[in-house]
Amino acid sequence: MSVVSAANWSALVEDDLSQMTRNLKNLLGTKHPVLYAAAEHLFNAGGKRIRPALVLLVSRATAAHGEPTERHRRLAEITEMIHTASLVHDDVIDTSAVRRGIDTVNSRFGNRVAVLAGDYLFGMASAYLARLGSLEVVELLGIVISHFGEGELLQSTLQFAPDLTFEQYIDKSFYKTASLMAGTSRAAAVLSDSPTAVCEALYEYGRHLGIAFQVIDDLLDFTGSTAKLGKPAGSDLRDGNLTAPVLYALEESPHLSGLIERQFEQKGDLEKALSLIHASRALERTRELAETHARRAVASLEILSPSPAREALKDLVGHTVSRLY
Repeated sequence: MSVVSAANWSALVEDDLSQMTRNLKNLLGTKHPVLYAAAEHLFNAGGKRIRPALVLLVSRATAAHGEPTERHRRLAEITEMIHTASLVHDDVIDTSAVRRGIDTVNSRFGNRVAVLAGDYLFGMASAYLARLGSLEVVELLGIVISHFGEGELLQSTLQFAPDLTFEQYIDKSFYKTASLMAGTSRAAAVLSDSPTAVCEALYEYGRHLGIAFQVIDDLLDFTGSTAKLGKPAGSDLRDGNLTAPVLYALEESPHLSGLIERQFEQKGDLEKALSLIHASRALERTRELAETHARRAVASLEILSPSPAREALKDLVGHTVSRLY
C-alpha cells in the first residue's frame, strides 16, 4: 500500500479551527492581560493546527450524521491547549528564542511568565476535560500529559548516549509527539460512542501518524534549511539528542560513536559527524521508517465507513509525508 498524496485535508474543518482559535483567545482574555497577550502571541504564531484538526476529523468520521458535537469541539480546544502548553514549556527547557520564525513566549515575556502561562493552560485544559463527563477521556488525556514529562526526562537522560536503542528512540518519539495524537484520536471516537474496535483502530492511527511525524521532523533536522526549520540544521545532534538518522549511521560508521561520546568538543567534530551521516544510507533508511509508519496509519482507517472525513484523515498522512519532498 502506498501512502496517499497530500490534498486539502483541512478543508472540512477550517471554519471549526477558526472558531476554536477565537474561543481560546476569549477564554484566556477574561483572566489576565499578560495571559491574553501571551495567548494572542501563541495562537497567531502560525502552524497548521494539526492536532485539533485531527480531533475534528475523527469526530466527523465517527459521530452520528458526521457532525461534531459540542463535546467534540471542546475536546479540540483542550487538545490545542495541551499542545500549546507543552510547546511553551519545551521552549523554556531548550532556551529557544524562536519558533516558526517568531519570538517564543519565554523570549518575549521571560521564563517566569512562560512557565506560568504553560501551567495555566495545562490547568485550564484539565478543568475543561473533567467537564466532558467521560472518565475514559479524562484518563486518556491525563496519561498524555504525563507522557510529555516522561519524554523530556528520557531525552535528558539519554543525551550524547551512542548506545541509545531504537526501542528507546521510538518510545521517546511516542511520548513527545505521538501520544497526544493517539490519545485524542481515541478520545474523539469515545465521545462518538464508537465500538471498542473503532476506538482502538483510531488510537493506532494517531500513534503511527505521530511517530511518522516525529521521524520526519528528525530527518528534516539534517536535510532542511535553517530558514525553513527556524533553527540551525543539525541542532538536535549538536545538543546530543540522538535520532533515527544518527542511530542508522552508527550501524555503518562506529567511529561516529567516539565523536558523540566526547560531545563534539574538538574542532571539526560536529562537521565530521554530519559528513558521516550524509555519506551513509541513514537518511534513506529514516525516510523508509517514516513511510512505514505512515502506511500503518492509513491501514488503521480501513475500519471506518467511507466518508469525506476518512479521506481527509488519509490526506493528513499524505501531508505529513509530503514534508520530505
